[in-house]
Amino acid sequence: MAKQRKAEEPAPGSPAWMATFSDLMNLLLCFFVLLFSMSTVDAQKFELVAASFSDTFSIFSNGGQAVGEGMLISNGVSQLNELDDYLHSVGRPNDTDQTITDALDELETQKLAESEALAEKVEEALAESGLDDEIGVTFNSQYVQLTLNGSLLFDSGDAQLKEESMTVMSQIAKILDRYAEGIIEVEGHTDNVPMNGFKYSNNEELSSARAISVFHYLMENTTIDPARVKYSGRGEYVPIADNSTPEGRALNRRVEIKIYNTLSSY
Repeated sequence: MAKQRKAEEPAPGSPAWMATFSDLMNLLLCFFVLLFSMSTVDAQKFELVAASFSDTFSIFSNGGQAVGEGMLISNGVSQLNELDDYLHSVGRPNDTDQTITDALDELETQKLAESEALAEKVEEALAESGLDDEIGVTFNSQYVQLTLNGSLLFDSGDAQLKEESMTVMSQIAKILDRYAEGIIEVEGHTDNVPMNGFKYSNNEELSSARAISVFHYLMENTTIDPARVKYSGRGEYVPIADNSTPEGRALNRRVEIKIYNTLSSY
């Protein structure tokens, strides 16, 4: 009877392929270490990125993201309280909101500074021509406003520019031609005394006609693009003084010319 061959027992120790696999892992490790050593890491940027991830994904103290993470389940009530506080604070301004607010505040400051600089130039020009007492100059972050009393430009109940107003209008035209870079708005205003026996049936028509007269003068005596000039009649509805007194009514009869700055939202 043939003798059976005894099965070979595996050699003691790790399989032979493990040596090759270990060599491969060592080579890969050396490769990545070499890549890392050749790279440069901006520590400041790394910290910002890490902080961003921390703020985005960690809403509990100590960086926890879920009940029981990093602490005992028995502390879950405390974490839930933190979660409640977090949810109530979601509506509060965050860093992005604050950045936007700061940018808007900075823009408002720049707009106001531009209007102030323009107002100073206008006032200097009026002073040189001796009209600084005749024309009021005010400004805000949107525009510089020139206020001309109605009696300086028009006869009562009329919308035709008086001959005596030509000196004033000529100087206004020069100022606008020289300094106005944005939109120009001409507004006519009246008092609240009803129109009786005059050419115009109401104060709205009179104020509109006066604004149009100023507009036509500016178009004929400046190089300003008509598309940049708007005009309107506001009638008696935007008073700046008490209409119950003669002095107040005289102040309300006026023409306002608004010179918008280049940063204006208008």
